[in-house]
Amino acid sequence: MLVRLADERATGALLRDHGTLYLSEGRVVHAESPVAPGIDTLLTTGGRLPRDGWQRAVDEAGARREVGRFLVDSGRIGGGELEICHLGALYDAAFFALAPGSGPTRFRYGVAHWIGPVRPVSAAAVERETLRRRELLDQVWPYPAVDTAPVTPRAPAPGQSVTRRQRALLELADGVRTPAAIAWALGRPAFHTLLEVRRLAAAGLVDTPPEPPPGTGTARPVLPAWIGEIAADPDIALLRRLRDALEASL
Repeated sequence: MLVRLADERATGALLRDHGTLYLSEGRVVHAESPVAPGIDTLLTTGGRLPRDGWQRAVDEAGARREVGRFLVDSGRIGGGELEICHLGALYDAAFFALAPGSGPTRFRYGVAHWIGPVRPVSAAAVERETLRRRELLDQVWPYPAVDTAPVTPRAPAPGQSVTRRQRALLELADGVRTPAAIAWALGRPAFHTLLEVRRLAAAGLVDTPPEPPPGTGTARPVLPAWIGEIAADPDIALLRRLRDALEASL
């Protein structure tokens, strides 16, 4: 449907259960998803823009659908920085909005987003990037249950280290917060958080959920039941054997 709307040079909102894509003359100009932190969160949580500065932009220019232009014209943010942040938010939300099996798809003609024009991208580019991201996640650790389950940390093996970004993520991993909740708390794109969680799971630093309950159905390989018996502090050799066994089962 996205391709057809692009061919028609349609303007409006493409609505799905996990997000919305906004089109202008067939090009994607914005995207939102309840899973992905929006451009407001990316700008304000990281401290780049005060919350009251963002709110004033919405109050002053939201009705005119020129929030992006107001931010730049008022000197609150540079045009290039806004484009980069906007594209990050757009591709992040589009990844979830275009997820397979995310419910019925509807299109409302003529609907525009209050952010206004920033940097439109082609529908083909959005589709291509979405597919690339799905493939990347599966290359890192092909167990999608990790993406929605609470993140539960595990003790590192002797000598095993994590990056600064991973450490910040693990500090919020309490067995209750999901990757999406952690992304919102950190003010980071949700996809990047999923990617880090899968890397941590592949390294044995967070739990991988067991196979889904009977009847849910999945085309993905399920995690072997014996993974739950691995000790909390595996050594590096054990992690390598685990990885080899998983790869052999795919």
